[in-house]
Amino acid sequence: MNRVNNRRMLVGMATDSDIMKFNQLKVRKKQLRFAKSPIHDWGLFAMEKVDANDMVIEYIGEVIRQKVADHREKRYERMGIGSSYLFRVDDDTVIDATKMGNIARFINHCCTPNCNAKIITVDGQKKIVIYAKRDIEEGEEITYDYKFPIEADKIPCLCGSRGCRGTLN
Repeated sequence: MNRVNNRRMLVGMATDSDIMKFNQLKVRKKQLRFAKSPIHDWGLFAMEKVDANDMVIEYIGEVIRQKVADHREKRYERMGIGSSYLFRVDDDTVIDATKMGNIARFINHCCTPNCNAKIITVDGQKKIVIYAKRDIEEGEEITYDYKFPIEADKIPCLCGSRGCRGTLN
């Protein structure tokens, strides 16, 4: 699978606190908007202050198997879709937000991100939730580390942070 389009993360176990925060997130959504980004194309921006450890947004899309994701990625490339939004949940599950996703798909990579992604299980279903690692100011771009695996073919990083590694992988 093309690593640019295959976001990865470390899997964390959901706690009772995570589930409570997730339920609160469904009731009181953070004020976010997507706009042109200095990092890459479009990005997601906070329209209100977000406190450290708050859930920011759930990454929503169609839940598919890895084999289906491989097939779709090739089809998206043939169709000329420049970006697909395939986010790996585990070894056989991927969330495809390319056509049926929410604005979380516009979150860009940063080597020194203000958020991280975490898999939590709610009512037996795995969900990807974006958490604030630190306080985020109004107008600040929401970012997380895509954690692509290290490969010989490097993908340039455009985050521009002081701690930029130079590549996404």
